[in-house]
Amino acid sequence: MTRLSIFPLAGAILFPGMHLPLHIFEPRYRALVSDAMARDRRIGMIQPRGEGEPPPLYDIGCVGRIVEVEMLDDGRSNIVLEGMSLFRVARELEVTTKFRQVEAELIATPADDTLSLAARAGLEMESKRFAEAQGYAVDWNAVGRLDDASLVNGIAQIAPFDAAAKQALLETPTIAERAELIVQLLQFFGRHDGEDRVTLQ
Repeated sequence: MTRLSIFPLAGAILFPGMHLPLHIFEPRYRALVSDAMARDRRIGMIQPRGEGEPPPLYDIGCVGRIVEVEMLDDGRSNIVLEGMSLFRVARELEVTTKFRQVEAELIATPADDTLSLAARAGLEMESKRFAEAQGYAVDWNAVGRLDDASLVNGIAQIAPFDAAAKQALLETPTIAERAELIVQLLQFFGRHDGEDRVTLQ
């Protein structure tokens, strides 16, 4: 269990090992970044679940470590988070800070969490089909050199799925299950075009 300062932001989903750039301008999140920089550089990224003030939260998020920060003259900042670990919210804490804090359980990724050769080949094939249909330019040689976790989490983070689909991916317990769900989503979203086509985050 650990105490996390959280950034509830709809549509901004971080996966372990991936990077997420953020522009920080609200006073409460300026305070959050300042506090994180003074402590351990950790921020818990999590999606709000519905409306309300404060809005309720999904159970699963991802701890991000600030690896880059650019402070602007007016107090705003640009930061880059690197995903470290998934977490499950145990309870929200009563705090006096402007930003919300939770007690959370860090979710370890099994060391042997890999794809079978068939699952890897199927994921790459479906990804190529989707990218070609959408007109995306991809360096497939570089993709082929990625380890399984980087491939799966990379697709999960950058693919043009909606926030609900990405939350579902975040909540899948293994890389193999996440890869299987990605294939299903690529097939589903690949059938949509025109006004129904979703956009990249």
